[in-house]
Amino acid sequence: MHSHENTARLLPDVAVQAQPHLAGALDWVGMDGIEVPVRFDAGDGSIERASAQVGAFVNLTRPDKRGIHMSRLYLLVDRHLSANPLDAATIEALLRAFLESHHDLSDRARLSIRFDHLVRRSALRSANSGWRAYPVSIEASLGADGFQLELGTEVVYSSTCPASAALSRQLIQEQFARDFDAGKPVDHAAVMAWLGSEQGIVATPHAQRSVARLLVRLADGVGFNLISTLDRVEGALGTPVQTAVKREDEQAFALANGGNLMFCEDAARRIQKALDADPRIADFHVRLEHQESLHPHDAVAYASKGVPGGYGSAG
Repeated sequence: MHSHENTARLLPDVAVQAQPHLAGALDWVGMDGIEVPVRFDAGDGSIERASAQVGAFVNLTRPDKRGIHMSRLYLLVDRHLSANPLDAATIEALLRAFLESHHDLSDRARLSIRFDHLVRRSALRSANSGWRAYPVSIEASLGADGFQLELGTEVVYSSTCPASAALSRQLIQEQFARDFDAGKPVDHAAVMAWLGSEQGIVATPHAQRSVARLLVRLADGVGFNLISTLDRVEGALGTPVQTAVKREDEQAFALANGGNLMFCEDAARRIQKALDADPRIADFHVRLEHQESLHPHDAVAYASKGVPGGYGSAG
């Protein structure tokens, strides 16, 4: 009876069989959608566990080699990410392990990690709170240009159109002129009743759910602080979507929308200013999408920090 070791040596391995008619170097080879648990500190000191999808890749520099060692990448992902909290050091160590395991085949490695992180958010007025799931993406690479790390997430918010608000106000003024004779004294009680009626407020501005997709490159030595970045962006916008909502919270949200009228260009500049003031962020790229309720298409704007050779120069 053969030992496990002896049996393994007898297993065929067609990957080592060269195919000269198909020789060529490859940019990236690996796996995507690897399922693995990760532990992540979003900046509040609490390490939370999440179910992640991971992509693990190396390049293939040897034209004469048919493929890479997929199982080595998988086992390294499992070993490193299951045992250690996500931080820059863990990710860089994993990429170095990728290259060490393929020292004769590869000189570049790449890793992507995608998961959702839950953050507890308080209501605007009531004592309630609820959970918001923010998508997190981490992209990292290691090669001749060194170690690169990027953090991505999304902020969902409400945007009320300034043009629509102005047009609505004009219609309300015109309705007031029709309902109240300019030559007669205005009765305070009548005006109050009119303002609280559908007859008085004949038009309302359109608003839409909007999404800001953020990609940030952190300064050297800075740890992940997702919550700080989210707070900064949501504070700049003023109208992030809510979780638990009672009537007083909904009214407060309506007030916030009225005080934060914005085109997508306005929202982009608000976020640009907020992130530009964060010393932890070396560069950033933002894509804003206002999912129009007036049009069947979306209004879109992009913004970046403007670092020479950074995101903005990539177009």
